[in-house]
Amino acid sequence: MRVLAALPVLFLLAACDPAEVADKAVRRTAESVVFPVVNIDMPADPARQATYCILDAASPDELQLLARDVGVEAGSSTKATIRDIALRPAARACFAAKSLPPIG
Repeated sequence: MRVLAALPVLFLLAACDPAEVADKAVRRTAESVVFPVVNIDMPADPARQATYCILDAASPDELQLLARDVGVEAGSSTKATIRDIALRPAARACFAAKSLPPIG
């Protein structure tokens, strides 16, 4: 009986792409670095939306770079990276679509 109950879980795990799982983990980690920086200049709800815009505009390498700062206060280099990504046309368009103020 226990084996039958475990089968659906095994099928779900088999369907997971390890690279996709890793990418999502890096993105969540980068989010935990970006949000506090953005939240300095705007309230939590707009800051969360702005964070998603920044993460969507970031390259995979930039997400990795941002994720490395997890657990420490963002330094000037990390803040500059976040600002540079926020100034890209894709991020600015996302801010405008969500009626968010630009970051700069």
